[in-house]
Amino acid sequence: MVAVAILAAGKGTRMKSDLPKVLHLLGGRSLVERVLISCADLQPERQLAIVGYQAHRVKEAMLHYPDLEFVEQTQQLGTGHAVQQLLPHLADFEGDLIVLNGDVPLLRPETLKALLQTHQQHQNAATILTAQISNPQGYGRVFCDSNDLLKEIIEDRDCTDTQRQNQRVNAGIYCFNWQKLQTVLPQLQSNNSQQEYYITDAVNFLSPVMVYDVPDDREILGINDRRQLATAYQILQSRIVDNWMAAGVTMIDPGSITIDDTVSIGVDTIIEPQTHLRGNTTIGSGSRIGPGTTIENSSIGDRVKVMYSVVVDSSIGHDANIGPFAHIRQQAQVGAACRVGNFVELKKSTLGDNTNVAHLSYLGDATIGTQVNIGAGTIAVNYDGKHKHQTTIGNFARIGSNNTLVAPLNIGAHATTAAGSTIVNDVPDDCLAIARSHQTIKPGWRPKWHQD
Repeated sequence: MVAVAILAAGKGTRMKSDLPKVLHLLGGRSLVERVLISCADLQPERQLAIVGYQAHRVKEAMLHYPDLEFVEQTQQLGTGHAVQQLLPHLADFEGDLIVLNGDVPLLRPETLKALLQTHQQHQNAATILTAQISNPQGYGRVFCDSNDLLKEIIEDRDCTDTQRQNQRVNAGIYCFNWQKLQTVLPQLQSNNSQQEYYITDAVNFLSPVMVYDVPDDREILGINDRRQLATAYQILQSRIVDNWMAAGVTMIDPGSITIDDTVSIGVDTIIEPQTHLRGNTTIGSGSRIGPGTTIENSSIGDRVKVMYSVVVDSSIGHDANIGPFAHIRQQAQVGAACRVGNFVELKKSTLGDNTNVAHLSYLGDATIGTQVNIGAGTIAVNYDGKHKHQTTIGNFARIGSNNTLVAPLNIGAHATTAAGSTIVNDVPDDCLAIARSHQTIKPGWRPKWHQD
């Protein structure tokens, strides 16, 4: 059996924020959620988050993890003190406990699997995740024998010049035999300059203790301030972009592209510079996205082109052509082979297949059939100042340029509206609607201020 405990009680003073540090976002997910995801493949029987500062906010943010248990640490007196809070909660637990930090979000699942496997294969009392780093200044040094059995951990300030040459450092991630750990936790003392209880002190009471080196030291990056948060984001993006390029996606300028790890992209799709893909977004195969495009929580079909546009909470069918400078939002649905062009905004509207809205139009709360052409400058007037109203346009209709469609309104199939019309009444099928005043010409007329 395996239990996971996540240390998530700290405020994070250096973040300069009222928000608990573990709730800061990294690529669309909180730090603590990323830690939970990293250990999901271990299939732990118990998952516990040790919370303290603004515990209610952490609990509320993690409601979508119903199996996550919360343990209160009302005073933050060190890592050892945090783990001591588990004693009553795991009194009957028999198995291994993995201790993770809620502000170390880049651990790979493979690393935690290897740590646990090392721990169990050697029947260790404890196994410590370590890293070999080129500049270990400020880190506690870990010393072990040729069999990777721990000899001692020495804080940087206490090392001799020779000991400081050791590049193996403590990553602060542990795997314990819980039954052995729970017997030594009450023995921890706070007789140090910080007057805190350290989990590393528990290691001194346990044997055997082995170390396992993380393959990539960037995995153990802890987040203490905004600069480290930005660094972690760069590392995360590098991983995501590399994975998609290996899977058959072309990135024209990877350094200018950002992609959440919740995004899915089909093969032979090209992502142009300055493109940002967010949330639960899926991109089909053979599409071309960007440049200068943001897509969030949306579904994009195969062979779609989206240029200099924003798509949010919407879907785009196969072979559609979007942009430049289109804004598609709020559950808009664009059918296959549609054209949504320059400076067009769609809000909560549906376009049937092969429908074109090419220029300078706004369609809100509209349902539009197949093979409809919407002329340039058409506006669906959906709001009367209090309520939103629906516009419906039938298949094969032709809407003239510079039309104002005052909802609620139904325009029939194969209907046509003349350019410059303000349509306020329903239009039957197979009709032409003209709704504009007659042109009046006054010969010899000039403004009063220009009579000479």
